Amino acid sequence: MFEYELHQIRSAELRREAAAARLVREAVRTRRAARREEAARQAAVPEETHTDRRSRRRLPRTA
Repeated sequence: MFEYELHQIRSAELRREAAAARLVREAVRTRRAARREEAARQAAVPEETHTDRRSRRRLPRTA
């Protein structure tokens, strides 16, 4: 009878560990997805410039 109770305790412990591992994996997956969405949103927004000029004019090359 004692062995059966130990088996039950160990089985319950393994189930708790598995549930915790699943929760961690889900959290990692969620954070990764949020990071991807943020990167996609940032890529969609054009970078701000500090000047009103559209592009920098270059001097002609000298010989």
